[in-house]
Amino acid sequence: MGMAKTDRKLRLVLSGYYGFRNSGDEAVLLSILNALEQAGEDQGVFVEPIVLSGDPAWTARQYGVWSVPRMKLREVREAIGASDGVISGGGSLLQDATGLGSIPYYLGILEMARWARKPGFIYAQGIGPVKRGMFKPFIARAMRKAAYVSVRDGESAALLAGFGVPEDRVAVVPDPVMGMPLPPAGGGEREIGGAAGAAGGQGADRPPLVGVSVRFWRGDRSDLDRTAAALAALAQRRAVRLRFLPFHEGADEDASRYVIERLGASASMAEIAPAHEAPQEMLREIDRCDLLVGMRLHSLIYAANREVPLLGLSYDPKIDQFLHRLGDRAIGTVDAIDMQQFSAKAVQLIEDPAQWRIDHYSAIRRLREEAAVPAQRIVAACLELRGR
Repeated sequence: MGMAKTDRKLRLVLSGYYGFRNSGDEAVLLSILNALEQAGEDQGVFVEPIVLSGDPAWTARQYGVWSVPRMKLREVREAIGASDGVISGGGSLLQDATGLGSIPYYLGILEMARWARKPGFIYAQGIGPVKRGMFKPFIARAMRKAAYVSVRDGESAALLAGFGVPEDRVAVVPDPVMGMPLPPAGGGEREIGGAAGAAGGQGADRPPLVGVSVRFWRGDRSDLDRTAAALAALAQRRAVRLRFLPFHEGADEDASRYVIERLGASASMAEIAPAHEAPQEMLREIDRCDLLVGMRLHSLIYAANREVPLLGLSYDPKIDQFLHRLGDRAIGTVDAIDMQQFSAKAVQLIEDPAQWRIDHYSAIRRLREEAAVPAQRIVAACLELRGR
């Protein structure tokens, strides 16, 4: 993080699912840090982030920021007390699909901010699913008390409205990762896949490079069986290289191997990329692809960010919501994929990527520009509260 040319400082605590080496969540953090730094420079103040992390030493090394253990109450309280405000987000924090602990934890951090008389800000969150009614009034109260609320899709805003949050309190903004830049290329840049390094479309003798992001979802794994069959159908129509991109170290690598084992003859053209700790390295991976086939939300966001044609496989409404904002729709779901439609569409995107970029240019540009709005609003609000 570079220093703004000012001695004025804003210290902001960032609360999210950080420090767990999940590429999507780490990309969210990096994107928010970049956006806050830019907003600070634009408004003549240096923003000093304090990140609540599952692995604060790793987070501090990775991003060059102050980081404290997210579960150590005393250190969290001290960080909030020393700050000018608390940012909750981004990502899907206020949901009970992954267990009962998430919503109380993240609301608890916002409650600690109120006890310390610090403003709380909701940054591009995806709200829900919230299956248990007991949580709804507490979420609504937190949103009403927050100094600024932004969510990453209209469905999240509608859900909050259903909980009783006034609609005019909630801004709908893109996922922060739409604003994440590609790192500058340097001498240390690694060539992908050895000799077949660059995107397949750049060489006449190289088949197109198709990035694939899969994850475990259905217990019977029939969704991954169908995905493997769809990719095999594509490989029968068009020679391609399949490069599997694990966004969550361990689990996604296992899911990738599961699919590769079911590709049949096409498995010889498949490989698994490293599970990069640095989000921008995964962004670089996708930048080199001719097509991205993705289940993970952030694989699709990365592709849109880099204007790489994409096909989304939906396992959650958040996939459909993002694709809708892009002016697109899922090619299949975890319950059904039309193999012929999938392979035909994939070949079309590989052979005419320019048309996809033309069709989606306006939506992508708008999402990139709007991704910077929450950081600008939060820095301005902090300066105003402090008596600029």
